[in-house]
Amino acid sequence: MNFNAQIPVMTEHFIEIGGKRIHAHIEGSGPDVILIHGASMNARDFTFGFVQKLSQHCQVIAFDRPGMGFSDPLHAHGESMSEQAAMLDAAAEALGIERAVIVGHSFGGGVAMAWGLEHPARVGAIVTVAGITMPWPETMEAFRRLASREPDGAALVPVISVVTSRAFTHSTLETIFAPQPVPAGYGDFLVLPPERRRPSFRANTRQIASLAPQVAEMAKRYPALDLPVEVLHGTHDAVGSVMVHARQMARRLPDARLTELAGIGHMPHHVSPDPVLAAIIRAVARAGLH
Repeated sequence: MNFNAQIPVMTEHFIEIGGKRIHAHIEGSGPDVILIHGASMNARDFTFGFVQKLSQHCQVIAFDRPGMGFSDPLHAHGESMSEQAAMLDAAAEALGIERAVIVGHSFGGGVAMAWGLEHPARVGAIVTVAGITMPWPETMEAFRRLASREPDGAALVPVISVVTSRAFTHSTLETIFAPQPVPAGYGDFLVLPPERRRPSFRANTRQIASLAPQVAEMAKRYPALDLPVEVLHGTHDAVGSVMVHARQMARRLPDARLTELAGIGHMPHHVSPDPVLAAIIRAVARAGLH
């Protein structure tokens, strides 16, 4: 598949911060809305149709998180959500963005919350979409634990990166999208060039390995977050429970609006984009961005 034909070259930007490059897809005009993708993903998750819808209302900046997609890793130990938020805030500043709505999907929801807690000056409002934002009983696949360690992971990562060279196995995508079907062509669209697959996989496993304690500490600070937050979550999300993440977080936040999407799984921005778009537009208004 020729990805250069699907993503116009003019929309792709690389921002250098302290010798590290952050990749961004920028499209549209109007109030600034920043999109942060989830674990195992990259900015192409958003450019598979969603950015094109949102850019009719806003200027959309879809970042590859540090270490993921075409963005450089910050170090070899697994970038924390706080480190990622700080780097993306610096990238936004370099792009001339003064205030924006920060939208985070899944893991990206945690990064969005870290951004609001630690760098609030640039954050007008936050939208979490199926966000992984609250503590949960620790469960993690054995291969992700192994792949995040040295030296064991050194042998394992090349094997898995070959197995997942088409982004994900079909069964994994089915689990992520369930109970909705996987959109035709999505898996192929998400695939990175061969030279980026192994580094992204390694960064992903290391980031996930330290996620649970970070979320637990961050959740303690939510009651002090003085920002409007839109919380969207599918009631049939098999990756992150609406009861664990969305409902509990919304109760802790002083200015949150919770939208539960009946029957929707972990990928609302693909299978039910209209409520997500509506929440982002509400957040723009709540932030006073015009």
